[in-house]
Parts: sequence; C-alpha cells; structure tokens
Amino acid sequence: MFDLVASTVAIAGWQFLTILLLVFGLFLILAGVFTAYFGSGKSRTIGVALLVIGLIVGILVGYFYHSGALGGQHGQLGSLLWESFLVIIAAVIGALIAIGIFLVAIMKS
Repeated sequence: MFDLVASTVAIAGWQFLTILLLVFGLFLILAGVFTAYFGSGKSRTIGVALLVIGLIVGILVGYFYHSGALGGQHGQLGSLLWESFLVIIAAVIGALIAIGIFLVAIMKS
C-alpha cells in the first residue's frame, strides 16, 4: 500500500515538474516572439534570446520525458502536452473568473 502511494507521488512529482518546465518554455517562446517583434535594439536581441531559450527548454523537456528520464513512458508525450494545454486553459479561466468576481464586488460597494 505505502509503496503504491510513494510511486504515485513520485510520478505526480515528475509530471508536475515536466508540465512546469513545458509551460515555462512556452511562455518564454511567447515573450520572446512578442519582444523580438515589438522591441528595438537590445530588446530585439533579448527577445530572440528568450525565444531560443524557450525552444531549447521545450525540446529538451520533451525529449527527456519521451525517453523516460522524467518519469514518462514511450508514446505519452502527446498526452502530457494536452494535459499541459488544459492546465493553462484552466488557470486562465480560473483567473478570469476570480478577477470578474473581484471587480463586481469592488464596483458594487
């Protein structure tokens, strides 16, 4: 029983770390594209650097997860990417609902 719980926590920990790194890489890519497109001078250089670092992080995490080094199994990278996407969408929806409730409460008082 305790062995099952320990192995489940270990898998969930690796999955959490993998999703965290994939989301980190995705937002670095988005920030890099935004900064490289709208920036000028040094800002464009920083934007390109953010883009490259985001791509490297995303590719490395995907490779290590697919190879099993981050707790993944062969062929499960697609499901992890889908879960990561759903986590981002859920977080955005939750944040928007909380902001909406906050604004309604402030405007009514």
